[in-house]
Amino acid sequence: MSEHFDVHGGARLVGEVDVVGAKNSVLKLMAAALLAEGTTTITNCPQILDVPLMGDVLRSVGCEVVIEGDTATITTPAELSHRADSPAMGKLRASVCVLGPLVGRLKQAVVALPGGDAIGSRPLDMHQNGLRKLGATSTIEHGCVVAKAETLVGAQIWLDFPSVGATENILMAAVLAEGTTVIDNAAREPEIADICTMLTEMGAKIEGAGTSTLTVHGVEKLHPTEHRVIGDRIVGATWAFAASMTRGDITVRGVNPHHLDLVLNKLQLAGADVETFGDKGFRVVQPERPKAVDWVTLPYPGFATDLQPFAVALSAVSEGTSMITENVYEARFRFIEEMVRLSGDARTDGHHAVVRGVEKLSSAPVWASDIRAGAGLVLAGLCADGVTEVWDVFHIDRGYPHFVENLNRLGANIKRVSGEPDRS
Repeated sequence: MSEHFDVHGGARLVGEVDVVGAKNSVLKLMAAALLAEGTTTITNCPQILDVPLMGDVLRSVGCEVVIEGDTATITTPAELSHRADSPAMGKLRASVCVLGPLVGRLKQAVVALPGGDAIGSRPLDMHQNGLRKLGATSTIEHGCVVAKAETLVGAQIWLDFPSVGATENILMAAVLAEGTTVIDNAAREPEIADICTMLTEMGAKIEGAGTSTLTVHGVEKLHPTEHRVIGDRIVGATWAFAASMTRGDITVRGVNPHHLDLVLNKLQLAGADVETFGDKGFRVVQPERPKAVDWVTLPYPGFATDLQPFAVALSAVSEGTSMITENVYEARFRFIEEMVRLSGDARTDGHHAVVRGVEKLSSAPVWASDIRAGAGLVLAGLCADGVTEVWDVFHIDRGYPHFVENLNRLGANIKRVSGEPDRS
């Protein structure tokens, strides 16, 4: 049975919300547990659908995984399977991050091609090329990445683009390689720094975390650890946009505001008052209708492509005209088709979208194509006349724990409803 959200428009969101661990970090940290025999414990895990799915992926190669509340306990055996081809692999993009640990520890891997959000092509060329530089062979066969090496030897690796996934896979293979690996043009996201912290706790030797050059001195063996996941900056930013769009007042705790410097600065340009609390959280107050600002997606520390739907949704209700430029995933603008259903005034041309703000949107049935698009449509529904039906909400459940409950606590009126959509 399908589910959708009934979103009643007109709410002004006010209150406090806590952010838990980052989806874009926890799944990779779980994969890193493959690198060491024994029991690794990861705390501050978000209670989202992707965490048990990654647990299924790890079980498929021989791990014991127990998930209780916000804690994942992963027991990795001495003898692991090198084949990660369970059905769960096709349900989340991050499943491919088991490739690096399996190659690093076992010197071989057969990893099913991943699934996940429908936001455009995300080839694995850089993942494979990095492994080849370390001495492995890597091909695509029968829907799987097949990699094998006699031994892994440190190398100088340049990434054509600062890909988060490629950086993570190469990093996790390199920590057990012989010699020194230098990854240039590496991704700099806070989630990369988080995985570097955990690997270091496990005994890895890594320099340059948080910079574009990672230097990895290979070690013979790693040991299990206990690690707390960093706060989810994408979820934190979602609440910041929610405050601005609904002319609300939201305090967000559990995320480092410095991971969102650009977002918060842009919201200030849109007319919001922003207060930060060290590295613990922030507050966004939007006293009047937001003003139009331009947005350009870029790798961190630029504006995250994950947040592009929220930039479009904010622009749709802002005063003036905004230009949004998408430089990372070509299919992110699918979101705009749904915004037009809500009477948004938006046009696309290649990598650019022009959005002319309207005073109020108009409710309609809309469909989420990915996690962030789904959440963006919910926020847009809060700014629309009437009741907006947001369908395919399983996407939202993959990235936002207790999303409906948190919104209702902030003053929204949203209900989860079972039933099939009327597409007539």
